Amino acid sequence: MRIGLVTDSTCDLPRKFIDDNQIVILPITVRIDGHTFVDVRDPAATESYYQGEVGKRGHAAETEPLSVDAIRDLFLGKLVLDYDAVFCLTVTSTRSPVFANATQASFAILGAYRPVRQAAGNNSPFLMRVLDTKSLFAGQGISAIEATRMIAADSNPGQIRERLSELSNRTHAYMLPRDLHYLRARARKKGDRSVGLLSATLGTALDIKPILQCFQGETRPVAKARGFEQGAEMLFGHAAAAVQRGLLVPAVCISYGGRLRDMETLPGYGALAVACADAGVALHASVMSITGMVNVGTGAVSLGYAAEADPPF
Repeated sequence: MRIGLVTDSTCDLPRKFIDDNQIVILPITVRIDGHTFVDVRDPAATESYYQGEVGKRGHAAETEPLSVDAIRDLFLGKLVLDYDAVFCLTVTSTRSPVFANATQASFAILGAYRPVRQAAGNNSPFLMRVLDTKSLFAGQGISAIEATRMIAADSNPGQIRERLSELSNRTHAYMLPRDLHYLRARARKKGDRSVGLLSATLGTALDIKPILQCFQGETRPVAKARGFEQGAEMLFGHAAAAVQRGLLVPAVCISYGGRLRDMETLPGYGALAVACADAGVALHASVMSITGMVNVGTGAVSLGYAAEADPPF
């Protein structure tokens, strides 16, 4: 059985991993002050965003996920011919309409695929499953990594679905923002009151940075640090401890809203890399998506892994 994998562009994974595993990206369109970016995780476009002046105005951006009709057309025009089953893994439904759009499109796709496949000489059924990862950014990458492993191991669709559903409730995604004023402005643009003016002002004045967690679709602050570098050291140290305790998927994903070599110099990163190597855990580092940087600001760090339990900081 030919099984394909689809994610949206907010899923943070290295471009090489995406290409090597033939992962299909559902693009998100970003519009900022007359500039339009179609976020398909293109390295050149992403670099242009975080190095340019437009990235500093990203809090005012309008983002537009792929429409129901566009998702339907993508599947009926290509994916129902290339695969016998496709898993579509989306950013948490609590923060984006991607899951809702893909779910609605799946009804039309499953009702219309037969003539398309029959015209290509294929009379076998087609299976599509849309799964909410209940995670964000680097956290989404964990489900995609496990899906590619299971596909390579010839697991059947039922086994893959059960495993990915389990992981959606065990994936811990963290984010360390660099600029709280940016984060507040973006939250205000989206009608999200989770970052108040007082906390943003105090955070900037005292250089206090929150560490945010997305778990089972809910986002909340779980720790705070005096300065970005201390926050990075705390976050990477927390992840290294999780690696040493044991993970459900032997992988840690990290993304950064800038050049990866800058992230690699942050305190704690080297120790995390050593902990992963010692435990046989793959460390997947990637530049954050344009959509991710729009929502949390350039220079932010996102990190994700799956574990049975995750003690507090």
